[in-house]
Amino acid sequence: MRLVCYTGWGQLPASANALFEQAEKHSIFFSRTWFECMTVNALEDNHTLVLACVVSGGQVLAILPLMESAGSKTWYSLRHGFSPLYGLLIADDAHEDILSCLVRGLMQLPVNGLLLEPVADDDRSLIGLQKHLAAAGYQCEYHFRHYNWISRLNGQSYAEYMAARPAHLRNTIARKKRKLEREHGCDIRLFTGNEVLRRMPDYYAVYHASWKQNEIRNAAFQDCFIETFTRAGWSRLAILYVKAQPIAAQLWFVHNKKASIFRLAYDKAWRLYSPGSILTDFLMEVVIDTDKVSEIDFLTGNDAYKQDWMSERRERYLLGCVRNPKPASRTARVAETLKRVLKER
Repeated sequence: MRLVCYTGWGQLPASANALFEQAEKHSIFFSRTWFECMTVNALEDNHTLVLACVVSGGQVLAILPLMESAGSKTWYSLRHGFSPLYGLLIADDAHEDILSCLVRGLMQLPVNGLLLEPVADDDRSLIGLQKHLAAAGYQCEYHFRHYNWISRLNGQSYAEYMAARPAHLRNTIARKKRKLEREHGCDIRLFTGNEVLRRMPDYYAVYHASWKQNEIRNAAFQDCFIETFTRAGWSRLAILYVKAQPIAAQLWFVHNKKASIFRLAYDKAWRLYSPGSILTDFLMEVVIDTDKVSEIDFLTGNDAYKQDWMSERRERYLLGCVRNPKPASRTARVAETLKRVLKER
């Protein structure tokens, strides 16, 4: 068992696919497609890929997807602004031995710090990694990054789920939808399969007319993983039309009984009609009553409207680990070092 650091996806042994397939059951944002698309389309020019892997024979037992910044001795999690969660991909067997090997290998490299984000503070694999890093002389700390709102359905139907939502939300949806239909007429359409890809121009048209125009610069990255997720059957694209004009669009992903609300936007000119809420309500019914999901995840952000739709708030963190802090003023020195490496990002 040894640590091997690959710098290209083509170098990764085929056995690594089993780890990605296992991890994507927990989150589609742990899938190989997600990381590969990010590497090709969203990695900054001064960053290079590092896949830190524990390998035994031809079997890959763990993968820590990282990136290295030129001139820095700190390695960062392979992430993007879209990334809602990050984690270590690891085989279930010989868990402690694998973590020990990973840390021993890191100790032999000129790596003084690891910045892993966004992570869950109850991630068993990362808790184990932190323990082994601490035993090897690293000082680790968690720093808050963002909130994550979810709803666990516990067998609820759409009607039961909506009955538990605030009265003002239900009333707003009913009132605004009636107003829109009465004054303009509207049509909500759901696209799955290859229809998602054919309707992406309408999706982007809404974004251009929304408050999120700056996200269009990530179109190449989005198009890459959306195509693969769609061909896997995970995409749910809903668009609200008024006289064939798209005025709101939402893209969700459904996999392994979990619905991930990836991106939503509406044309600012139609804000009076709450098209976003109307469309969210439509998709809630689809994923709950048709897809039979057990969990709905708003991914990132603490926006007030998310609290109306969700029932539980979790926190995501940066796990920062610094190697061999000096004994004197340890806490202050670690804090200062973490601030410095954060500025390098």
